[in-house]
Amino acid sequence: MTTTTVAPTTRRNVLLVFAGLMVAMLLASLDQTIFSTALPTIVGQLDGVNHMLWVTTAYILASTIVMPVYGKLGDLVGRKWLFIAAIGLFIVGSVVGGMAGSMTALIVGRAIQGLGGGGLMILAQAIIADVVPARERGKYSGIMGAVFAISSVAGPLLGGFFTDGPGWRWAFWMNLPLGAIAIASAVFFLKLPKGSTSKPRIDYAGMTVLALAATCLVLFTTWGGNTYDWNSPVILGLIAGTVVAAVAFLLIERRAAEPVIPLHLFKNRNFNLTTAAGLIVGVAMFGALAYMPTYLQMVTGVGATQAGFLMIPMMGALLVSSVVSGQIVSKTGRYKAIPVVGTVLVAVALTLMSTLLATTAVWIICVYLAIMGLGLGMSMQILILVVQNSFPVSQVGTATASNNFFRQIGSSLGSAVVGSLFVSRLTASLADNLPAGASGGSNTNSLTPAVVNSLPQGVRNIIVGAYNESLAPIFLYLVPLVLVAAVLLLFVQEKPLATTIDRADDAKSAVESAVAADVREPQLALLVADESAAADRTHPSTGLVIA
Repeated sequence: MTTTTVAPTTRRNVLLVFAGLMVAMLLASLDQTIFSTALPTIVGQLDGVNHMLWVTTAYILASTIVMPVYGKLGDLVGRKWLFIAAIGLFIVGSVVGGMAGSMTALIVGRAIQGLGGGGLMILAQAIIADVVPARERGKYSGIMGAVFAISSVAGPLLGGFFTDGPGWRWAFWMNLPLGAIAIASAVFFLKLPKGSTSKPRIDYAGMTVLALAATCLVLFTTWGGNTYDWNSPVILGLIAGTVVAAVAFLLIERRAAEPVIPLHLFKNRNFNLTTAAGLIVGVAMFGALAYMPTYLQMVTGVGATQAGFLMIPMMGALLVSSVVSGQIVSKTGRYKAIPVVGTVLVAVALTLMSTLLATTAVWIICVYLAIMGLGLGMSMQILILVVQNSFPVSQVGTATASNNFFRQIGSSLGSAVVGSLFVSRLTASLADNLPAGASGGSNTNSLTPAVVNSLPQGVRNIIVGAYNESLAPIFLYLVPLVLVAAVLLLFVQEKPLATTIDRADDAKSAVESAVAADVREPQLALLVADESAAADRTHPSTGLVIA
């Protein structure tokens, strides 16, 4: 059997592929932040402040569930058309959200967007590994982090602009033309190798049980102590469901021919350390930042657009540190110290943010956010690079998706737990301190920044104080977690970054995986043997098989 599957190797092809990926990543990352400044107005208009956290959590949960699925399917059947399908699903979710007339419809739209957005992020990262060696990948990863930073700045600004201008629904409608551009870019520019097998054996059971485990986990952390008591039958049932589904998943993956998250990944030291650290960084990032624009609007009294501008120091710092750290990695080949320093900076920023008061000057808040951005920019993309450098290209989609899955679990937990604590503390504080009828005819579920600013100064001070006292102390709870991540990263083994994409190793890896799975089918055994022979004839730099 002779194989001639080759990834694009010329600089022009790589740049064209990269351009298409950046458009798609812009699409997904904009949507993660565009609602941050619009959220107070949205939940006020739709009378759903008690469901506020679900606007963020629904997207994160949905994208978390599908990440391993996209990663595994990309390795099996190829990534191009899977990538285009993810963009299409994201657009469908945007239409549903744009037409939403209730919080329920809005949350459904966000969940559909998440089902597509999870694929966009994972497949973009895996496609880069298809065409760029690990040593050169640092600078591309840095630019990807910069795109995330730019969109994170543009997102809150656009959200504020739409909220103050034509309406927040345009935050959904703008995705339609942007999505069309992303699809066109993918169709014409992405030239990728095909999947490793023509008849993939998909792990449907593993995917289903993994989705159940993730859903139960996020639901009990979201509802526990807020919607339901921790000892209520619902919460206890969800905890039991999480445990049972997790155990079932492990049993299924041990026997699956093509497991969605292969258990052999956890034999890799760097994978375990960076995955644990990434999960913790996800908790801190989304837990701390998901509600900062709301905090800025309610506490400082700025409008939605101004709140977006106030997030620029953080995103600007993230952009700079992401690009610079990526260039350093590509130039020196050294990467271990950068994420360690980054996580320490995140811990410092969280400690400073926990000291915020309603009277704290705005410029001080911006400085604290900038420190957070520096730390995140030094951590996020480098951890993914470490994982990708630990596995052959044929497994890079699965490894990347698995790592991101646990990071997204952290994001879900961070957003859910911090949101649950924030909302419960806020609701209790307002109930205890706000006099009856003091909100000017608006109930606490319908408070918007405009309504709060129109209230008498004494009443406004009570509401502002409640928002500050409900959120700021929670930041300090996250500091020990982030310090644990820094300690874990000290034990990462700094392996040399690959300078070529060696597809010979991929074929040999396929043989090892087949043996480990105890393959008995004669036809598959012949195929494996043939691929092994082909591996011995593969040119190490081009990936071509010498007939």
